[in-house]
Amino acid sequence: MNLLDDPWLPFLLKDGKVENRLVSAVADSDVINLALPRADFQGAAYQFLIGLLQTALPPKTHDDWLDLLMVPPSVDALDKAFAPFSSAFELDGDGPRFMQDLDPLEDVNNATVSGLLIDAPGANGIKNNTDFFVKRGRVEVMCDACAAIALYTMQINAPAGGAGIRVGLRGGGPLTTLVMPESSDASLWERLWLNIITQKETTQKGQQWSTPHPEEPSLFFWMADTRVSDKKGTEVLPEDTRPLHAYWSMPRRFRLLFEDADECPCDICGRKTQRVVRELRAKKQGANYDGPWLHPLTPYRRDPQKPNELPLSSKGQPGGLGYRHWSGFVLNDEESSGAIAATVLKNYIHKQKLVTQERACGEDIQALLREARLWVFGYDMDNMKPRGWYSVEMPLVAIPPGQQERLRAWVQQLIDLSRNIAWMVRTQVKNAWFSRPSDAKGDMSAIDNQFYDATEPEFFKALLALQQVLQQEAPPPHIPPDTAEHWYFALKREAMRVFEDLALSGAQESMDLERATAAHRQLQSFLGGKSKGSKVVSDFIQQGGFDPSAQAKRNAASAASTTGDT
Repeated sequence: MNLLDDPWLPFLLKDGKVENRLVSAVADSDVINLALPRADFQGAAYQFLIGLLQTALPPKTHDDWLDLLMVPPSVDALDKAFAPFSSAFELDGDGPRFMQDLDPLEDVNNATVSGLLIDAPGANGIKNNTDFFVKRGRVEVMCDACAAIALYTMQINAPAGGAGIRVGLRGGGPLTTLVMPESSDASLWERLWLNIITQKETTQKGQQWSTPHPEEPSLFFWMADTRVSDKKGTEVLPEDTRPLHAYWSMPRRFRLLFEDADECPCDICGRKTQRVVRELRAKKQGANYDGPWLHPLTPYRRDPQKPNELPLSSKGQPGGLGYRHWSGFVLNDEESSGAIAATVLKNYIHKQKLVTQERACGEDIQALLREARLWVFGYDMDNMKPRGWYSVEMPLVAIPPGQQERLRAWVQQLIDLSRNIAWMVRTQVKNAWFSRPSDAKGDMSAIDNQFYDATEPEFFKALLALQQVLQQEAPPPHIPPDTAEHWYFALKREAMRVFEDLALSGAQESMDLERATAAHRQLQSFLGGKSKGSKVVSDFIQQGGFDPSAQAKRNAASAASTTGDT
């Protein structure tokens, strides 16, 4: 199978149907999304197509990018753009194979194809009988299409796997951040093209732009002998590769073993095919990525106090992803907090400005970028063990570039208040539950997560309010009082609700009302900014310029007016 010449990817059409088509179908306006059978495959397929478009149609300037946003190529034109790269995308055969070792690896034992799945139990899990939740034997055969995307998913996410088993270019299990249009029926072309950047922006330090070529082994490693890393000095640095290699990184050595079959159903998608994969060969010491890699689709962090240390890609963490992570994903802040937004996110700001200027000049361009969303997804890995898969969407806001620093500072104030209140809610729930709360063991993060989930809609309301303020000609130096007040009371309301739901839950005979009442009183005092440790609350109230007691008086007056008690 050839990944450019055969219809292997499942696409979702406007009428709700799912059809397997050529990859050039992304240019069809009736195609609105992908329809892969697994969430990690869906995210990987997006990255595959973005990498393919970035390789075959790299825009030289932002104007070139805008031209193809306004007038996408036809399916035939896209087929012609992809055609020169066909030889690099053969999945089977005697020559180079897509993302596989050029060596047949006949000196290693065969392994099951499930080894391509990051969530499949490893050899130790099977040996020690510890595959309690994700069982062995779930996937014993894959169709060629699922094998192809499973291979790509593993190569771009490759987690730690033991001595000599290399991790991905971004480190094991990285997060990916993409810009998505708000409209649910936007074309797949729009979804993909929003994440395409210019030739200059794909070029990392030490690299020089050159037109991508299918036979270039420093772009597609599988087109030549493996870069084995069994000795020191064999690390793969950015300057050792061509621009765009980050989209096609290949840390693992695999060789898929294809066999003919008679309408054999795939254990992943259920599709019956004539060509399947049951086994593969894998070998250690593949490409060992090192150096200051910055993948265009991934956010990074670095310690501002240690400028010589390499940036680290953002990873999924227990507790999920939410608004408290929004600023680190979207707002580049390398000098202060060390947050490095993905190149596609930084580029979004420039694209939004470009579209706004063109619209002001009378160009008929959809205001797509004013209504974009952030899609964040990736595994939460504990070394080589997956703890979960996260996939969330959050709003993006369009503000003038000169107001980025102010927005960052305001958002940080909102999140700092939220984090401190979440901590106090958890502390007081424990005080209500236990006679000796400091000795209580176990993971209490579910309390924080319940609070964050409850307050997330209000955070994004506040974010949109800040967007409107920062689009004014002379925005104020501080968070507007009405926004600050609304956020404070939303946090206070949900903090008390979460506390009361949890502290007073459980069997009545095990409940200590005296402890619960004391904890309730301490939480109220903290939320009012009147307790010893509540400086963050009192500072927020002072800087926000609002009087918390004023709302209580307004509520009382409103209630009295309603009941007639004036």
